Amino acid sequence: MTKYREILRLASLGLSQQSIADSSGVSKKTVNRVLKRAKELNIFWPLEANETDAVLAEKLFPSAQKQVSSTKRMPDFNYIQKELLRNGVNKKLLWTEYLEECRQSGDDPLMYSQFCYYIQQDEQKCRATMHINRKPGEQIEVDWAGDPAQITDPDTGEIIPAFLFVGVMTYSQYPYVEAFIDEKQRA
Repeated sequence: MTKYREILRLASLGLSQQSIADSSGVSKKTVNRVLKRAKELNIFWPLEANETDAVLAEKLFPSAQKQVSSTKRMPDFNYIQKELLRNGVNKKLLWTEYLEECRQSGDDPLMYSQFCYYIQQDEQKCRATMHINRKPGEQIEVDWAGDPAQITDPDTGEIIPAFLFVGVMTYSQYPYVEAFIDEKQRA
């Protein structure tokens, strides 16, 4: 998050916009925008203790999410979550479908970056994680991976399907991958 308090404090000390940008870890353009907007709203340093960066962000730049939700059609997150689990489906393909739906219904669509942003925010709500303590060299996870690859016999030119065996050390996450002609236990 942008450090609005710090930008206003440093500006009150008379530092240049470039120095403020370097100190705050933001671009000079952001510093310029914040100072210009603060001047328009008569917000100056010193600030009240309850005026946190989040409060200042809402004062200076009212939530973009509220503006987007009122004018743009939001994607169907449940549908997208299910579709992303299928092979060959990616966000770009789903965005193209979403654009077509918006065009047919006359709604304003989100651009691709915002489409991905809102999907990511929705995924964060559903994501459940748990840390599992592991000991080095104690476990390995194994499985056959994805769709078959293809090997071309250099003598005959015959294309042979190859199945990828993947093993991962659970502690270090080091992988081992080898191709086999079949997925039988002997392989």
